[in-house]
Amino acid sequence: MELEISKVPFSRYGSYFVFSIDPKSKELLLRDVHGGDESESKLFKIDVIKKGKSVPYSVNVSETKLTLTGIESPSDQINICISEEDMVHIEGRGIGLRFNAVKTRYDNVLRFDSNQWEYHFYSKEIKMMFSLIEGKVVLNAPWKIVGNENIAMEVEPQGDYMHFVIENYKTVWRNKEFTSYEVAQKKVDKCYEKWVNSMTEVPEEYSSSRELASYITWSCVVHPQDRLTRYAMYMSKNWMYNIWSWDNCFNAMMLSTNHPQLALDQLLLFIDNQDDSGIYPDFINDKFSSFSCCKPPIHAWAFNILRKNNNFFNKKEVVELMYESLSKVTKYWLVHRRKNKGILPLYNHGNDSGWDNASVFHSGIPVESPDLAAHLIKQMDILSDMALELGKIEEKDRWKSEADDMYELLIKRLWKEDGFSAILHDLEEKEIPYRNSLLLRLPIVIGYRLPLEIRDNIVKSLKEDFTSVFGLTTEAYKSSLYQENGYWLGPVWAPVMYIIIDALNSYGYSSIAKDYAKRFCNATLVGGMAENFDPFSGKGLVDPAFTWTSSVFLMLAREYL
Repeated sequence: MELEISKVPFSRYGSYFVFSIDPKSKELLLRDVHGGDESESKLFKIDVIKKGKSVPYSVNVSETKLTLTGIESPSDQINICISEEDMVHIEGRGIGLRFNAVKTRYDNVLRFDSNQWEYHFYSKEIKMMFSLIEGKVVLNAPWKIVGNENIAMEVEPQGDYMHFVIENYKTVWRNKEFTSYEVAQKKVDKCYEKWVNSMTEVPEEYSSSRELASYITWSCVVHPQDRLTRYAMYMSKNWMYNIWSWDNCFNAMMLSTNHPQLALDQLLLFIDNQDDSGIYPDFINDKFSSFSCCKPPIHAWAFNILRKNNNFFNKKEVVELMYESLSKVTKYWLVHRRKNKGILPLYNHGNDSGWDNASVFHSGIPVESPDLAAHLIKQMDILSDMALELGKIEEKDRWKSEADDMYELLIKRLWKEDGFSAILHDLEEKEIPYRNSLLLRLPIVIGYRLPLEIRDNIVKSLKEDFTSVFGLTTEAYKSSLYQENGYWLGPVWAPVMYIIIDALNSYGYSSIAKDYAKRFCNATLVGGMAENFDPFSGKGLVDPAFTWTSSVFLMLAREYL
């Protein structure tokens, strides 16, 4: 598969190294995704050179190799592979590379050995070792009191060939023997081949989507470091390089069939960082976990799907661990997110729902929304079943009672004759006038509790108000608030599609579920694995290389196509 790295970054499983082409400047970049998406990722701007002068080149990228070819002399070529998680091998014939550091004040480079140079990226708290195996290096790095004024390192062939290695580490470089470039390339090829062979098979017409989804999910994993206690599948290595606490659920579900430990690790990362109050972080990266917001309580539902997919998750010790953590996060919503038992739990911000700018939040905050109550009812019903399985009879009854009470309150407070509504809690309660968000149809997730007339009402609204060529719009397309590229005000999103399709299939609407699954999978043929899609053209929007889109495609293709 040929990648367009201005859209889909070149990286590998476990690595923080990323090669990209800046879509605006068209510059080739070596980046690093430590520190999360608020941290600058650009390390070096890269030029192709011959005898010290920049030359034009073309770029060809597969899943495991980046090749730069001289336009004036096609025999001039550079090959790049990320052979190991923290190691890049680069070989060249006829041409070389100039690395121009994108530096901050204290960043500096020093000679480590006769053919080695250590670069200190001060603001990111990482170090890099450049090791020359064959070739020659010219370093232009004038010192200016506390750091190099600028840093430009030129690496070119000695004779006709060059080979050097770049490594990434935190404190101390460990001496090692380097393999040839050929051996390094074979190593990463084998790693990717094993991964792609483990991905689900799909109908032939979706083979290109399978290839792209397989690569994105593989290449977006980073290795454990600091706050990241386990391997984490980031949402993207473009600019959303964190792991979020509902995105992780969809990636875990996809991984559960053939990569159960990695799947479980996506959930355990948040258990490792769970607050004493019970809430999971909004997101985590290697540097910190953020509690500024949170995400909706879909985790018990996700874990249930993991259990259906693989008996690995039915081991008693796994169930016990998940039960304790899910109990804590559910109690957080019951205790800390409602004023009293006469109202439902509240979202304090649109980000808490995962639907950041949905119309439900246009009147203000906090919001009493039916999707939150529905997710919690489902979570408590699942916890009740888990408690019974674990012999915790009193807890089983308590969860069932809490779920029953919340269901009655949901219908009493938010169900109207024509659908669900939401309430703004300000000095006094006010019904929110905006009722065209798909968010208000998410109580379909508790279709097993809803009367038939309410289920049918929701499904009728889905078909009449939200169904588009490529799935369900997140704002009714006839709404005055609908926007083609409006984030949660129109575009089709992978997680919502999966949640609703799963509910429809579970509660008597399997033919509709299958139709929606096919519509979404068709979107990937047009817009790739984008963060979201234009509902009517299928154009990929925002981030063009997203993991939960990839995971949802792979699951829907396996389950419905």
